[in-house]
Amino acid sequence: MRYKIPLVKNTFINEMGARKKLANFVLSTEILSMGKQCLKFEKGFAKKQKRKYAVLFNSGGSANLAMLQTLKNLGRIKKGNRVGFSAVTWSTNVMPILQMELGAIPVDCDPSTLNSMSRTALPTLLKERCKVFFLTNVLGFTGDLDKIEKKCAKNNIIVLEDNCESLGTELHMGKAGNFSLAASFSFFVAHHMSTIEGGMVCTNDHDFAEMLRIVRANGWDRNLHPDRQKHWRDKHGIKSEFHAKYTFYDLGFNLRPTEITGFLGLHQLPFLSKTFTIRQRNFARIYKAMYEKGDFILFDRSHIKLLSSFAIPFICT
Repeated sequence: MRYKIPLVKNTFINEMGARKKLANFVLSTEILSMGKQCLKFEKGFAKKQKRKYAVLFNSGGSANLAMLQTLKNLGRIKKGNRVGFSAVTWSTNVMPILQMELGAIPVDCDPSTLNSMSRTALPTLLKERCKVFFLTNVLGFTGDLDKIEKKCAKNNIIVLEDNCESLGTELHMGKAGNFSLAASFSFFVAHHMSTIEGGMVCTNDHDFAEMLRIVRANGWDRNLHPDRQKHWRDKHGIKSEFHAKYTFYDLGFNLRPTEITGFLGLHQLPFLSKTFTIRQRNFARIYKAMYEKGDFILFDRSHIKLLSSFAIPFICT
């Protein structure tokens, strides 16, 4: 007999409470397009992740696309540059590389970590002359991110993290998603927390965060702070609010979320720490059975302080 185990049973953390509050919010709010709820969620998530800036998107895939477009807009990479990516990943990590007309170079992963490790990744990145390493932290696991970050910095390789599957995982040196110029997160239904659809980019780089907001809004300055709007308008000779509405400063897309995304994210932030702990405890119970059985490749977690697993993989010997 076959047993099918659903990937997710609930759409939200604290399911019924979230649904009731969402219903009341939709009935009472005047505006559902991107606004104050999204901004509050960005600030709350940045604080939770311990990064300076967080920029909210309509999906994690959009967040990945926006990061590469931002690098191009800022002149940090250009068409034809090579981008290394973790060979064990999802389509939303690879497709943006191809869409940006960059060279996609797979970087092998270690079965014991499911991720690229510094000792094997760097030779590939150097041999292929990669300008960027867009690594994926797979299923809650990571490689030795601190070493990867340091070695890439020494060789002028920009590091981006796709952390969509590893929200909450911590290494002894810091949180997954914080070992790079910027990292993406996903709030799709089946992930650690859900805003139905949604994604985020976190970074400590002011210029990068600002360009992300421009990329997210078709190239407009619409979601920038008034002081920064003035900077862009003065720089490009835009004299009126009317002309600003029809000025597009650089290449972009419409990747904006809705207030529903922001509201749901804010509602679930307080529950995240408990969720991470439960995920680690569940993995430990199953890992013990895997160890006793002896038919599986065991995972190296020595560099991980808190494992917030997205799923529990089994690799047969």
